[in-house]
Amino acid sequence: MKTVYDFTVKMSNGEERSLKEYEGKPLIIVNTASKCGFTPQFQGLQELYETYKDSGLEILGFPCDQFNNQEFDNIEETTQFCQLNYGVTFPILAKVDVNGDKADPLFTYLKEQKKGLLSKNIKWNFTKFLVDQNGQVIERYAPTTEPVKMKDDLEKLLS
Repeated sequence: MKTVYDFTVKMSNGEERSLKEYEGKPLIIVNTASKCGFTPQFQGLQELYETYKDSGLEILGFPCDQFNNQEFDNIEETTQFCQLNYGVTFPILAKVDVNGDKADPLFTYLKEQKKGLLSKNIKWNFTKFLVDQNGQVIERYAPTTEPVKMKDDLEKLLS
């Protein structure tokens, strides 16, 4: 059975990383944007990360420019923006497409595992996927869902 651990992602510095490195840890995988109305969710994601990282939580932010070009062209601008404005310490990875012919294979898999309300496509930035310690996608959250609303599901995974 396929899991998120079967995928390799590109870090912001261009290095490839196997998601197998996160085996045994719950993950929040989110497509992000620096110039979006939902950008303040970085703060909520960072708060979740600080609260639960010692329990194993990892958050992976994937910048995406597919929705109204709301991401910087340069990945260094993106990572600096996240750190300076929201204190982000969880990994911000290389920019990806989440829909269409050039969609990152990880996001194609995530969408297949948990469809959205009306379709499997991701409709906007800050769609969040919660993955359990076995690499299975257990929940998908809409862009409008504030990270704090994920707390109960996350605590169930960690207990």
